Amino acid sequence: MLFNIQRYSTHDGPGIRTVVFLKGCSLGCRWCQNPESRARTQDILFDERLCLAGCVLCQQAAPQVISRLDEKLIIARQKLTDAHMNALTDCCPTQALSVCGEMQSADAIMEKVLRDKPFYDRSGGGITLSGGEPFMQPEMARTLLQRSKEAGINTAVESCLHVPWKYIEPSLPHLDLLLADLKHVDKQRFHQWTDGNAERVLDNFRKLAARGVEMTIRVPLIPDFNADEQSIRAISDFAADEIGAKAIHFLPYHTLGINKYKLLNVPYLAAHKPLDAPGLLLFAEQYASQKGMTAWIRG
Repeated sequence: MLFNIQRYSTHDGPGIRTVVFLKGCSLGCRWCQNPESRARTQDILFDERLCLAGCVLCQQAAPQVISRLDEKLIIARQKLTDAHMNALTDCCPTQALSVCGEMQSADAIMEKVLRDKPFYDRSGGGITLSGGEPFMQPEMARTLLQRSKEAGINTAVESCLHVPWKYIEPSLPHLDLLLADLKHVDKQRFHQWTDGNAERVLDNFRKLAARGVEMTIRVPLIPDFNADEQSIRAISDFAADEIGAKAIHFLPYHTLGINKYKLLNVPYLAAHKPLDAPGLLLFAEQYASQKGMTAWIRG
C-alpha cells in the first residue's frame, strides 16, 4: 500500500532519486506533514473548495457513506469499506474528493523506478523508501531494496525507526543509506508528542550503529517539543557519543502540511507558524559540529 511515487527528487538522499512513499506509521506525531500516510489503509481526502454545487456523482457511487446536508457534503468516514473506496476512486471530476492509497506490486513499482536509471547513474542517485514508515511493510521494503541493488541502483530509506528490529534487519544487506529521525531522547516528552516509545527508537539506533549502517540523523525542530538548547544538546550527545553519527541534519518546523488535516477532517495540534529562530539554528549547527558531526540546516 503506497500513496505516492515522486520522481526527480533531490532532497531524499544523494543525487536524483525516485521516492516511494509507503502508507502506515506507528507514530502519531502532532506535527506530521504527511497525515495521509499514517493509516495502513486507504483514506478519503476532501477539499470542499473544489466541490461542484449540484454534483451527485460521489453520492451515486457510494450512497451508504456520502450524503448532503444543506448542500454540504457529509462523509461517514467510520463506515468506509474497501468497496466504497473502489467505487469512489476517480469518480470526482474536480478531484475535490480523492482516494489516497493504492495497492501496487513490487513489479509495478520497480518498473517505474527503473525508468530513471540513467539519471541515477549520472547523479549518484537512486531509490528512497519513505512514508509513513517504510519498515511497517517489511517484506515490501526488503524486496524493493534487494531488487534495486541487483539492478545497480543506490538505495536509501527514510525512517522514524519506531518498529520492531525484526522489521528492519532483513533490509540491511540491501541498504546503502539510512536517513533516520531522532526526534527526542526524553521518553516522556517523546511519548507526549508522538504517542510512541523512545526507547524502541534509541535501541534500534544502537543496533544499527553496531552493524555499521551508514546513517544520516535527521532532527525535526518543533516548537515546544525539542526546539530548545537543552533538547538539542541531549539529541546531539546521543548521536555523537552513543551511536557515533557522522552527519546530522536539523529540519526547522514548517506548516506546509496543515491543509491536509482539513482534507482528512482531523484537527491539527501543533504550532500554526513556522519556526523562526535563527539563533537556535546557529546553536544547533555549532554544537553538533563541536561534537564532531557534519551538521546542516535543511529548509
